[in-house]
Amino acid sequence: MNKITRVIFQLILWLLVLIIIGLNQKDITQFLLQNLLAYSCQAILIVALIYVLAPNFLFKKKYVQFVLYSVILVIAAAFISSMMIRPHMGSGMPPPPARGDKMLPSPIFINLLLITVSYVFATFLETFAFAQKKEEDLVISKSEMMENELKFLKSQINPHFLFNSLNNIYSLSMIDSEKAQQSILYLSDMLRYVLYDCEKPAIAIEKEVTYIEDFIQLFLLKSSKKYPVTTSFTIEDPKLQIAPMLLIPFVENAFKHSNIQNIDESFIAITIHSTASSVLFSIENTFKKGPIVKDSVGGIGIPNVKKRLLLLYPEAHSLEITENSNTFKVELKMDLNV
Repeated sequence: MNKITRVIFQLILWLLVLIIIGLNQKDITQFLLQNLLAYSCQAILIVALIYVLAPNFLFKKKYVQFVLYSVILVIAAAFISSMMIRPHMGSGMPPPPARGDKMLPSPIFINLLLITVSYVFATFLETFAFAQKKEEDLVISKSEMMENELKFLKSQINPHFLFNSLNNIYSLSMIDSEKAQQSILYLSDMLRYVLYDCEKPAIAIEKEVTYIEDFIQLFLLKSSKKYPVTTSFTIEDPKLQIAPMLLIPFVENAFKHSNIQNIDESFIAITIHSTASSVLFSIENTFKKGPIVKDSVGGIGIPNVKKRLLLLYPEAHSLEITENSNTFKVELKMDLNV
Protein backbone atom coordinates (compact mmCIF):
# COMPACT_ATOMS: atom_id res chain seq x y z
CA MET A 1 0.00 0.00 0.00
CA ASN A 2 1.19 3.54 -0.73
CA LYS A 3 1.14 6.33 1.85
CA ILE A 4 -2.29 7.68 0.90
CA THR A 5 -3.84 4.22 1.09
CA ARG A 6 -2.28 3.60 4.50
CA VAL A 7 -3.59 6.92 5.83
CA ILE A 8 -7.12 6.25 4.57
CA PHE A 9 -7.05 2.71 5.96
CA GLN A 10 -6.09 3.85 9.46
CA LEU A 11 -8.54 6.77 9.50
CA ILE A 12 -11.39 4.46 8.55
CA LEU A 13 -10.24 1.89 11.10
CA TRP A 14 -10.22 4.32 14.04
CA LEU A 15 -13.48 5.90 12.92
CA LEU A 16 -15.10 2.48 13.03
CA VAL A 17 -13.63 1.89 16.49
CA LEU A 18 -15.06 5.22 17.63
CA ILE A 19 -18.50 4.38 16.21
CA ILE A 20 -18.51 0.93 17.84
CA ILE A 21 -17.69 2.49 21.23
CA GLY A 22 -20.37 5.11 20.65
CA LEU A 23 -23.00 2.44 20.05
CA ASN A 24 -22.68 1.50 23.72
CA GLN A 25 -23.38 5.07 24.89
CA LYS A 26 -26.74 6.67 25.67
CA ASP A 27 -26.33 9.39 23.08
CA ILE A 28 -24.05 8.36 20.21
CA THR A 29 -24.35 11.74 18.49
CA GLN A 30 -23.18 13.59 21.56
CA PHE A 31 -20.42 11.07 22.10
CA LEU A 32 -19.10 11.45 18.52
CA LEU A 33 -19.20 15.25 18.76
CA GLN A 34 -17.25 15.22 22.01
CA ASN A 35 -14.61 12.89 20.55
CA LEU A 36 -14.39 14.63 17.20
CA LEU A 37 -11.38 16.65 18.31
CA ALA A 38 -9.66 13.56 19.68
CA TYR A 39 -10.25 11.78 16.37
CA SER A 40 -8.93 14.81 14.48
CA CYS A 41 -5.79 14.75 16.62
CA GLN A 42 -5.39 11.06 15.88
CA ALA A 43 -5.68 11.76 12.17
CA ILE A 44 -3.10 14.56 12.31
CA LEU A 45 -0.68 12.34 14.23
CA ILE A 46 -1.09 9.48 11.75
CA VAL A 47 -0.46 11.79 8.80
CA ALA A 48 2.56 13.33 10.55
CA LEU A 49 3.93 9.89 11.33
CA ILE A 50 3.56 8.52 7.81
CA TYR A 51 4.80 11.59 5.93
CA VAL A 52 7.32 13.16 8.32
CA LEU A 53 8.36 11.29 11.45
CA ALA A 54 8.76 7.75 10.13
CA PRO A 55 10.66 8.53 6.88
CA ASN A 56 12.83 11.30 8.38
CA PHE A 57 13.65 9.79 11.77
CA LEU A 58 12.50 6.20 12.37
CA PHE A 59 13.64 4.73 9.04
CA LYS A 60 16.89 6.69 9.15
CA LYS A 61 17.63 5.17 12.57
CA LYS A 62 17.36 8.48 14.41
CA TYR A 63 15.54 6.76 17.22
CA VAL A 64 16.13 9.36 19.97
CA GLN A 65 14.66 12.18 17.89
CA PHE A 66 11.77 9.97 16.79
CA VAL A 67 10.84 9.00 20.37
CA LEU A 68 11.22 12.57 21.62
CA TYR A 69 9.03 14.11 18.91
CA SER A 70 6.50 11.30 19.23
CA VAL A 71 6.12 11.75 23.00
CA ILE A 72 5.71 15.53 22.66
CA LEU A 73 3.11 15.23 19.89
CA VAL A 74 1.12 12.50 21.64
CA ILE A 75 0.97 14.44 24.93
CA ALA A 76 0.04 17.65 23.10
CA ALA A 77 -2.70 15.86 21.13
CA ALA A 78 -4.10 14.30 24.31
CA PHE A 79 -4.17 17.67 26.08
CA ILE A 80 -5.81 19.50 23.16
CA SER A 81 -8.43 16.80 22.54
CA SER A 82 -9.40 16.64 26.23
CA MET A 83 -10.41 20.30 26.25
CA MET A 84 -13.79 19.48 24.70
CA ILE A 85 -14.69 16.78 27.20
CA ARG A 86 -16.65 17.64 30.32
CA PRO A 87 -17.04 14.47 32.35
CA HIS A 88 -20.47 13.64 33.78
CA MET A 89 -22.12 16.63 32.05
CA GLY A 90 -24.03 15.34 29.06
CA SER A 91 -21.06 13.50 27.83
CA GLY A 92 -23.09 10.54 26.73
CA MET A 93 -20.64 8.36 28.61
CA PRO A 94 -22.02 7.05 31.88
CA PRO A 95 -19.34 7.07 34.54
CA PRO A 96 -18.11 3.66 35.54
CA PRO A 97 -19.14 2.54 39.03
CA ALA A 98 -16.95 4.06 41.67
CA ARG A 99 -15.08 1.85 44.08
CA GLY A 100 -14.82 3.44 47.45
CA ASP A 101 -13.45 6.95 47.18
CA LYS A 102 -11.37 6.32 44.05
CA MET A 103 -11.58 9.11 41.49
CA LEU A 104 -12.38 8.51 37.83
CA PRO A 105 -9.56 8.84 35.28
CA SER A 106 -9.22 12.34 33.91
CA PRO A 107 -10.20 13.05 30.27
CA ILE A 108 -6.60 13.85 29.37
CA PHE A 109 -5.49 10.44 30.69
CA ILE A 110 -8.19 8.63 28.69
CA ASN A 111 -7.32 10.48 25.48
CA LEU A 112 -3.62 9.96 26.11
CA LEU A 113 -4.22 6.23 26.35
CA LEU A 114 -6.36 6.07 23.20
CA ILE A 115 -4.07 8.28 21.13
CA THR A 116 -1.00 6.34 22.30
CA VAL A 117 -2.59 3.04 21.26
CA SER A 118 -3.49 4.39 17.82
CA TYR A 119 -0.02 5.95 17.39
CA VAL A 120 1.82 2.76 18.39
CA PHE A 121 -0.41 0.75 16.06
CA ALA A 122 0.30 3.18 13.22
CA THR A 123 4.03 2.97 13.93
CA PHE A 124 3.87 -0.81 13.77
CA LEU A 125 2.07 -0.68 10.42
CA GLU A 126 4.61 1.79 9.03
CA THR A 127 7.51 -0.37 10.18
CA PHE A 128 5.92 -3.42 8.59
CA ALA A 129 5.27 -1.55 5.31
CA PHE A 130 8.86 -0.25 5.29
CA ALA A 131 10.28 -3.74 5.85
CA GLN A 132 8.10 -5.13 3.07
CA LYS A 133 9.20 -2.34 0.72
CA LYS A 134 12.85 -3.02 1.50
CA GLU A 135 12.34 -6.71 0.78
CA GLU A 136 10.69 -5.90 -2.55
CA ASP A 137 13.52 -3.52 -3.44
CA LEU A 138 16.03 -6.22 -2.52
CA VAL A 139 14.29 -8.73 -4.79
CA ILE A 140 14.23 -6.21 -7.65
CA SER A 141 17.88 -5.33 -7.06
CA LYS A 142 18.84 -9.00 -6.99
CA SER A 143 16.89 -9.59 -10.21
CA GLU A 144 18.65 -6.68 -11.91
CA MET A 145 22.04 -7.93 -10.71
CA MET A 146 21.20 -11.39 -12.04
CA GLU A 147 20.19 -9.95 -15.41
CA ASN A 148 23.39 -7.90 -15.62
CA GLU A 149 25.44 -10.95 -14.62
CA LEU A 150 23.82 -13.03 -17.37
CA LYS A 151 24.45 -10.30 -19.95
CA PHE A 152 28.08 -10.13 -18.87
CA LEU A 153 28.50 -13.90 -19.10
CA LYS A 154 26.90 -13.94 -22.56
CA SER A 155 29.21 -11.17 -23.69
CA GLN A 156 32.12 -13.40 -22.67
CA ILE A 157 30.78 -16.53 -24.34
CA ASN A 158 29.64 -15.15 -27.69
CA PRO A 159 32.96 -13.63 -28.87
CA HIS A 160 34.68 -16.82 -27.71
CA PHE A 161 32.65 -18.96 -30.12
CA LEU A 162 32.92 -16.48 -32.96
CA PHE A 163 36.67 -16.30 -32.55
CA ASN A 164 37.12 -20.09 -32.71
CA SER A 165 34.70 -20.49 -35.63
CA LEU A 166 36.43 -17.85 -37.74
CA ASN A 167 39.74 -19.56 -37.10
CA ASN A 168 38.28 -22.84 -38.35
CA ILE A 169 36.89 -21.24 -41.53
CA TYR A 170 40.18 -19.48 -42.19
CA SER A 171 42.02 -22.79 -42.00
CA LEU A 172 39.44 -24.47 -44.22
CA SER A 173 39.55 -21.76 -46.90
CA MET A 174 43.14 -22.70 -47.70
CA ILE A 175 42.22 -26.38 -48.10
CA ASP A 176 38.82 -26.60 -49.78
CA SER A 177 36.89 -23.50 -50.95
CA GLU A 178 33.63 -25.45 -51.41
CA LYS A 179 33.71 -26.65 -47.82
CA ALA A 180 34.62 -23.15 -46.73
CA GLN A 181 31.41 -21.85 -48.33
CA GLN A 182 29.40 -24.52 -46.57
CA SER A 183 31.11 -23.59 -43.32
CA ILE A 184 30.08 -19.97 -43.81
CA LEU A 185 26.45 -21.12 -44.03
CA TYR A 186 26.82 -23.01 -40.76
CA LEU A 187 28.44 -19.98 -39.18
CA SER A 188 25.68 -17.66 -40.39
CA ASP A 189 23.06 -19.88 -38.71
CA MET A 190 25.15 -19.91 -35.54
CA LEU A 191 25.49 -16.12 -35.57
CA ARG A 192 21.74 -15.74 -36.09
CA TYR A 193 21.23 -17.84 -32.99
CA VAL A 194 23.79 -15.88 -30.96
CA LEU A 195 22.68 -12.42 -32.07
CA TYR A 196 18.91 -12.86 -31.94
CA ASP A 197 17.82 -15.96 -30.01
CA CYS A 198 20.35 -15.53 -27.22
CA GLU A 199 18.87 -12.15 -26.35
CA LYS A 200 15.78 -13.97 -25.09
CA PRO A 201 15.73 -15.36 -21.54
CA ALA A 202 14.70 -18.79 -22.85
CA ILE A 203 14.65 -20.53 -26.22
CA ALA A 204 13.38 -23.82 -27.64
CA ILE A 205 15.81 -26.65 -26.96
CA GLU A 206 15.79 -27.59 -30.65
CA LYS A 207 17.62 -24.32 -31.39
CA GLU A 208 20.33 -25.13 -28.87
CA VAL A 209 20.69 -28.62 -30.36
CA THR A 210 20.80 -27.20 -33.91
CA TYR A 211 23.55 -24.83 -32.82
CA ILE A 212 25.54 -27.77 -31.43
CA GLU A 213 25.06 -29.71 -34.67
CA ASP A 214 26.23 -26.71 -36.71
CA PHE A 215 29.24 -26.33 -34.45
CA ILE A 216 30.19 -29.98 -34.91
CA GLN A 217 29.70 -29.84 -38.69
CA LEU A 218 31.75 -26.68 -38.87
CA PHE A 219 34.58 -28.48 -37.11
CA LEU A 220 34.28 -31.69 -39.14
CA LEU A 221 34.47 -29.79 -42.43
CA LYS A 222 38.01 -28.70 -41.59
CA SER A 223 39.39 -32.01 -42.82
CA SER A 224 38.46 -35.08 -44.82
CA LYS A 225 39.32 -37.22 -41.81
CA LYS A 226 36.58 -39.14 -40.08
CA TYR A 227 36.80 -37.82 -36.57
CA PRO A 228 35.73 -40.09 -33.68
CA VAL A 229 32.74 -37.93 -32.72
CA THR A 230 29.47 -39.65 -31.80
CA THR A 231 26.19 -37.94 -30.99
CA SER A 232 22.83 -39.13 -29.69
CA PHE A 233 20.07 -36.53 -29.56
CA THR A 234 16.58 -37.53 -28.38
CA ILE A 235 14.24 -34.58 -28.13
CA GLU A 236 10.67 -35.45 -27.13
CA ASP A 237 9.47 -31.85 -27.02
CA PRO A 238 11.41 -29.58 -29.43
CA LYS A 239 9.68 -26.51 -27.97
CA LEU A 240 10.89 -27.14 -24.41
CA GLN A 241 12.24 -23.82 -23.11
CA ILE A 242 15.76 -23.57 -21.68
CA ALA A 243 18.23 -20.76 -21.22
CA PRO A 244 20.39 -20.24 -24.33
CA MET A 245 24.07 -21.12 -24.56
CA LEU A 246 24.03 -23.56 -21.64
CA LEU A 247 25.22 -26.70 -23.42
CA ILE A 248 27.50 -25.46 -26.19
CA PRO A 249 30.37 -24.37 -23.87
CA PHE A 250 30.80 -28.01 -22.77
CA VAL A 251 30.90 -29.11 -26.40
CA GLU A 252 33.38 -26.41 -27.32
CA ASN A 253 35.51 -27.35 -24.33
CA ALA A 254 35.55 -31.00 -25.41
CA PHE A 255 36.72 -30.16 -28.91
CA LYS A 256 39.33 -27.82 -27.52
CA HIS A 257 40.94 -30.25 -25.05
CA SER A 258 40.26 -33.72 -26.49
CA ASN A 259 43.10 -33.66 -29.04
CA ILE A 260 40.53 -34.96 -31.50
CA GLN A 261 42.99 -34.61 -34.39
CA ASN A 262 44.68 -37.71 -33.02
CA ILE A 263 41.99 -40.05 -34.37
CA ASP A 264 43.38 -43.29 -32.94
CA GLU A 265 43.72 -42.11 -29.36
CA SER A 266 40.84 -39.70 -28.82
CA PHE A 267 37.05 -39.52 -28.89
CA ILE A 268 34.09 -37.28 -28.12
CA ALA A 269 30.67 -38.69 -27.18
CA ILE A 270 27.69 -36.36 -26.78
CA THR A 271 24.22 -37.33 -25.53
CA ILE A 272 21.17 -35.12 -25.12
CA HIS A 273 17.88 -36.54 -23.93
CA SER A 274 15.00 -34.24 -23.13
CA THR A 275 11.45 -34.93 -22.07
CA ALA A 276 8.56 -32.50 -21.71
CA SER A 277 10.02 -31.20 -18.45
CA SER A 278 13.66 -32.25 -18.09
CA VAL A 279 16.99 -32.30 -19.88
CA LEU A 280 19.81 -34.80 -19.50
CA PHE A 281 23.05 -33.73 -21.15
CA SER A 282 26.19 -35.85 -21.14
CA ILE A 283 29.52 -35.36 -22.87
CA GLU A 284 32.71 -37.38 -22.49
CA ASN A 285 36.05 -36.82 -24.18
CA THR A 286 39.70 -37.67 -23.93
CA PHE A 287 42.07 -35.04 -22.64
CA LYS A 288 45.60 -34.50 -21.49
CA LYS A 289 46.17 -33.14 -18.01
CA GLY A 290 47.79 -29.77 -17.79
CA PRO A 291 47.05 -26.11 -17.03
CA ILE A 292 43.99 -24.63 -18.74
CA VAL A 293 45.04 -21.71 -20.88
CA LYS A 294 42.57 -18.89 -21.19
CA ASP A 295 42.10 -17.58 -24.71
CA SER A 296 42.93 -14.00 -25.56
CA VAL A 297 39.28 -13.50 -26.54
CA GLY A 298 36.43 -14.58 -24.28
CA GLY A 299 36.51 -16.54 -21.06
CA ILE A 300 36.61 -20.17 -20.03
CA GLY A 301 33.23 -21.66 -20.93
CA ILE A 302 32.60 -24.07 -18.06
CA PRO A 303 33.01 -21.58 -15.17
CA ASN A 304 30.59 -19.27 -16.96
CA VAL A 305 28.02 -22.03 -17.34
CA LYS A 306 28.33 -22.93 -13.66
CA LYS A 307 27.53 -19.34 -12.73
CA ARG A 308 24.57 -19.20 -15.08
CA LEU A 309 23.17 -22.47 -13.76
CA LEU A 310 23.36 -21.15 -10.20
CA LEU A 311 21.57 -17.97 -11.25
CA LEU A 312 18.91 -19.52 -13.47
CA TYR A 313 18.26 -22.97 -11.97
CA PRO A 314 19.55 -22.82 -8.38
CA GLU A 315 17.35 -25.68 -7.10
CA ALA A 316 16.61 -27.41 -10.40
CA HIS A 317 19.88 -28.75 -11.71
CA SER A 318 22.72 -31.10 -10.88
CA LEU A 319 26.12 -30.86 -12.53
CA GLU A 320 28.71 -33.60 -12.18
CA ILE A 321 32.16 -33.26 -13.70
CA THR A 322 34.35 -36.37 -13.56
CA GLU A 323 38.02 -36.22 -14.43
CA ASN A 324 39.92 -39.48 -14.78
CA SER A 325 43.45 -40.17 -15.92
CA ASN A 326 42.72 -39.43 -19.58
CA THR A 327 38.98 -38.73 -19.86
CA PHE A 328 36.76 -35.84 -18.93
CA LYS A 329 33.02 -36.32 -18.45
CA VAL A 330 30.20 -33.86 -17.79
CA GLU A 331 26.66 -34.82 -16.78
CA LEU A 332 24.07 -32.10 -16.47
CA LYS A 333 20.49 -32.74 -15.35
CA MET A 334 17.86 -30.01 -15.34
CA ASP A 335 14.32 -30.28 -14.00
CA LEU A 336 12.43 -27.47 -15.71
CA ASN A 337 9.24 -28.01 -13.72
CA VAL A 338 10.71 -26.59 -10.50
